[in-house]
Amino acid sequence: MRTGKGVEWAVHTLLNLAWLGGGEPVATAELAAGHDLSPTYLNKQLQQLVKAGLLESVPGARGGFRLARPLAAVSMLDVVLAIEGDEPLFRCAEIRRCGTIGERVPNSSFTRPCAVNSAMERAEAAWRKALADQSLADVQAEAEAEAHAPTIASHVRRGLGRD
Repeated sequence: MRTGKGVEWAVHTLLNLAWLGGGEPVATAELAAGHDLSPTYLNKQLQQLVKAGLLESVPGARGGFRLARPLAAVSMLDVVLAIEGDEPLFRCAEIRRCGTIGERVPNSSFTRPCAVNSAMERAEAAWRKALADQSLADVQAEAEAEAHAPTIASHVRRGLGRD
């Protein structure tokens, strides 16, 4: 299961906004500069997060983006769905019914769903459940533990010119 880099950018941006604290809006250019990302491309991800209710967009000269809800109320699946959409990852084309093999199998043999499709649906359901079971607060706590210090927030603030 593969996701685009927009998911990674979105998760890091949400975490960075949480580490900044204060709820003040942050401009796209600032958020992009923090990780040397394209502001234009990041803005597309930010707009999708707004549409999904994960961010708020604040207009004006001092506007930007801020968290719409606490990280504990946002799952990894919420972010993936906001950026990638809710389309199934696998689409069965029923090739079992095609070609010389499909021609030799009677239609009465196709009363059950395709086993390949069923296996892929189970795998996707497990993947989605694993993402749904992890909040961004969980990811934030893990990132802070990996940093071996609770100072990651101060590094983010300095990196975004907020300290």
